[in-house]
Amino acid sequence: MDIGIGALAAIFISLGAGSVLGYIARQTIAKSQLSTAEGQAAKIMSEAEEKAKQELVSAKTKSLEMIEQAEDKMKDREEKILKLEQRIEKREESMDSKMEEIERGRKLLQEKADQIRSLHTEAKKYQEDQIKKLEEVAGLTQAEAQERIVREVEEAHKNLIAQKIVKMEKDGVEELESKANNIMAQVIQRYARSHASEIMTSTVPIPSEDMKGKIIGKEGRNIRVLEKLTGVEVLIDDTPEAVIVSSFDPVRRERAKIVLEMLLQDGRINPARIEEAFEQSEKELNNRIREAGEAAVYELGIAGLDPKLIHILGTLRYRTSFKQNVLLHSIEVAFIAGALAAELGYDVMVAKKAGLLHDIGKAIDHKVEGTHVSIGIKILEKFGIQKEVIYGMRSHHEEYPYASPEAFIVTAADAISASRPGARRDTVENYIKRLEELEALVNSFEGVDKSFAIQAGREVRIFVNPEKVDDAGAVTLARSIADRVQDELKYPGEIRINVMRETRAVEIAR
Repeated sequence: MDIGIGALAAIFISLGAGSVLGYIARQTIAKSQLSTAEGQAAKIMSEAEEKAKQELVSAKTKSLEMIEQAEDKMKDREEKILKLEQRIEKREESMDSKMEEIERGRKLLQEKADQIRSLHTEAKKYQEDQIKKLEEVAGLTQAEAQERIVREVEEAHKNLIAQKIVKMEKDGVEELESKANNIMAQVIQRYARSHASEIMTSTVPIPSEDMKGKIIGKEGRNIRVLEKLTGVEVLIDDTPEAVIVSSFDPVRRERAKIVLEMLLQDGRINPARIEEAFEQSEKELNNRIREAGEAAVYELGIAGLDPKLIHILGTLRYRTSFKQNVLLHSIEVAFIAGALAAELGYDVMVAKKAGLLHDIGKAIDHKVEGTHVSIGIKILEKFGIQKEVIYGMRSHHEEYPYASPEAFIVTAADAISASRPGARRDTVENYIKRLEELEALVNSFEGVDKSFAIQAGREVRIFVNPEKVDDAGAVTLARSIADRVQDELKYPGEIRINVMRETRAVEIAR
């Protein structure tokens, strides 16, 4: 037991001595190492300080060089600024000198102007004084003296002045007439149209002579129905391969011609087919009227007219004035008016439109009260035609005052077209008017459905309503019509009053 404690004590003592020895050895080694590091650090610090001193010296040297360069630049700039200021000062001195010279010149001019105004005032006053002195000496004012001189000159050369005036007027009129005639001649020569027109008859070609018998029909039934429906007289004579349609009314004549053309094309000719063709002919006639109007505006190069107005214009194809076809006359007037306007420097299109539409009222003047000019104005206003065109067309019969140069041009063109040799026939127009009056009188009787004047007015075919007029009444009606015709109308020779009463019973089997 005692041995173990001693051993332990020896062990502990050995451990303590070893620890002290190790500590001392470690401290010795550390000191030697520390002295080595401090030496190195001191060396590094010494080198760094030396390098810093060198860089500082270099930096100071560079700074001094930069400062010197900057000071040199500032000196150069200051010298330039000084020179610039000196130049500006010289310019200002020069400008001041020039302004002084200008001001002296302005004052001098002002003085001269004042002197001129003063001299002018003095001269005017002197002139007035002289005129007053002259007036006092002469006993006349300036105006009286001028009037007296003019009067004396007129008296001394009165005959010479009158001769000069007459000569100038004569030369002026002759020159104007010559120019006007030249323009008219050029315009008329530039437009030429045939004046041949169907007056009372239209010719319908037929494929063969056998068709004449079919047109007449058994016991004349076909031709009677055709004449009754169309109101024309169908002449079938020895004319080879042709049938003549006669009527003073162009519309009736054209419609009858259309019916015949339809029947000849179909080949079937009987009363029922004639009635059917007559109903269809109205549509075909309207197509032809529309085509005639479109052809007219196309020929003249006029665009923008309402289709309904063009249709009314086409109706003039079947209207006549003193037997001059109204549509052809209107086209001719439009061409002439346009050419005159071009020669004289006015609106060509306005003149053309006014010339084409100047007789538009004649399309319906037989249906509406009023002159064809006033009716035409209403039609054009309804379709929104420009007022310049209306002003140009309304004066061609001098019912309205002339409101534009185009109005004079259209009037002249209308007169040129109407005065062409053969263009109009007054006798025929009077004859047609007599036939129209005859039909109007007959149609005024109660019970008359329709009537047609044929045989050049020597016969009137009258178709009555069988429900209103019986056989005895037809005889009485014929006598009454004959009496009124004798009392109210003027006509050569005799007129045959032919009253026709037809009863037809129609039933449909279903």
